[in-house]
Order: sequence, then structure tokens, then C-alpha cells
Amino acid sequence: MTWPRQVCERQLPGPMLGRMGDPFRVRVTVRGYELDTQGHLNQAVYLQYGEHARWECLRAAGISQDRLIASGVGPVALEVTVRYLSELRGGDEVDVSCEFRWGERKTFHIDQNYARPDGTPVATLTGVAGLLDLSARRLVPDPRKRFRELATDPGPLNL
Repeated sequence: MTWPRQVCERQLPGPMLGRMGDPFRVRVTVRGYELDTQGHLNQAVYLQYGEHARWECLRAAGISQDRLIASGVGPVALEVTVRYLSELRGGDEVDVSCEFRWGERKTFHIDQNYARPDGTPVATLTGVAGLLDLSARRLVPDPRKRFRELATDPGPLNL
């Protein structure tokens, strides 16, 4: 697939480097088996990279999967939108950010930017998520409060 010029040149807000409150980031190297028949990163793998960054962000906040499950809750994705801006090929590196935005309800937003190490935007992911009570199978009423209670370092989660 050839990327349309207007998509590649679109200016989107990228990661905010060098400022207090910068989003959490993780660097991933594209592996050959993740490529599609056109030789660029398969669209579904962007979702996996986003998931990886979110779990690493939780881990940086002191919240492991085991700790979440032991406390009776687990995160759930309710809506995800990926916007592809530029292709990634085997061996390329991409920085995937993760920024939690909290509201007053049962859901919260996650913004993720994918960028080359030089800052060139590659993709964006926006999502709506919740925290599921694993026994009741319902969203917890205040996920921000629950994450704050579980986190040993709430900074990466914007808490």
C-alpha cells in the first residue's frame, strides 16, 4: 500500500517532549513476523503495541496484572480508534506513549501517540476504557480512585 501524501504530511500533536507531565513512553522495534504482505507493520499489531505500552505504564505505576487480578479488577477496552499516518517497516523503532485522562464517571480515556525516535508521527490511538469488577462483571464506579489505591507511583497514570 502506498501512503497518500496528505496522510503522511498531516500535522498532528505528537508527544510533548521535555515538559513536566510528559506521557509515559515505551520503545518497540518492529519484528519481521509482524509485517503484512506489503512489507509494513500489520494494522492489528498497532493495537498490540498500544496494549504493551498501557501494561508497561501500569507496571511503572506499580500495578502488575497479578496485583490487579488479586484485587478483583481488570481493565477493559470499550472503544479504540487507530489513525495510521506513516508506515513502519521491519527493524524500525517506534515510541508508543500512553496518557490516561480521567473523568468523573465509570470510564476514562487513553491517548497514545506512535512516533519514530526523531519525533515523526506514525499513528495515534484513542480509546475509552473502564475497570471491570471481576466478580460482579460490572464497571467499578470510580476507576481513578481504584487505580490510585493500587498504584505505588501514581505519576505515570496522571493521578
